[in-house]
Amino acid sequence: MTLAHIDEALERGIRLEAICERLGLAPRTIQRWRKPATAEDRRCGPHTRPANRLSEAERRRILAVANSEEFRDASPKQIVPRLADRGEYVASEASFYRVLREAGQLAH
Repeated sequence: MTLAHIDEALERGIRLEAICERLGLAPRTIQRWRKPATAEDRRCGPHTRPANRLSEAERRRILAVANSEEFRDASPKQIVPRLADRGEYVASEASFYRVLREAGQLAH
């Protein structure tokens, strides 16, 4: 619908920049909308793994701690502070959530 209105305005001689300014869009947005669905997506994304990625041993340790008798009924929000009170650091709260989500253990 919007592209039809934009095309109509262009046929009347209104510049694309003026149309985009009025709509609050960037001209590049209009170009993306017009790109055919069959066009190739050329975004590259990262080619390497992050240097600080958790190792498999660290992931296993996180799962072992989260599934231990002491913490199996606790959320990462509760686990990390309890470990910190004892002076232990296994991983951040976000890492606990991420690993548990990837293992399918975050849902009830």
